[in-house]
Amino acid sequence: MSVEREKMLAGELYDPLDPQLVRDRERARNLCHDLNATREAQQDERRRIARELFGAGREDVWIQPPFYCDYGSNILLGTKCFFNFNCVVLDVCLVRIGDYSLFGPAVQIYAATHPLDAELRRRQEFGRPVEIGSDVWVAGGAIICPGVRIGSRSVIGAGSVVTRDVPDGVFAAGNPCRVIRDLAE
Repeated sequence: MSVEREKMLAGELYDPLDPQLVRDRERARNLCHDLNATREAQQDERRRIARELFGAGREDVWIQPPFYCDYGSNILLGTKCFFNFNCVVLDVCLVRIGDYSLFGPAVQIYAATHPLDAELRRRQEFGRPVEIGSDVWVAGGAIICPGVRIGSRSVIGAGSVVTRDVPDGVFAAGNPCRVIRDLAE
């Protein structure tokens, strides 16, 4: 593993133009291209590509192309996750997703971020891991920001921008996303 990749996964500043990282992104983007070119009847081919693309949980993931990610290998999926059309995962740090979690169309998960200092931003970037529990439903168009944790059994409303952690078992929505109510009520 390259030093820059180690720094990237640790959430430290790293050089995104490191040759190994560039190769790893090219690999993932080529696999996404292959996945996105499949037809509905090619479910076996989609599963084969998922096995090669994702770091874990790739056997029973259900992806409705198109799907895009930076590395793929940093996406760790639980059992039977579902991604609807046009989902994007920028996985410069680990993105852990629990069992039976569902993502509506155009959901975006960002583990990648950039320094606020313009000079530094020209050369380096960093990330924060994202963790999404089991049985989570993230409705269409939601954006999950770097470093966020969404608790199990929670629902994120359509179009929400999740900038902070969301506890287990709640409905949360808005921009910025906030808890609306407990789902146990």
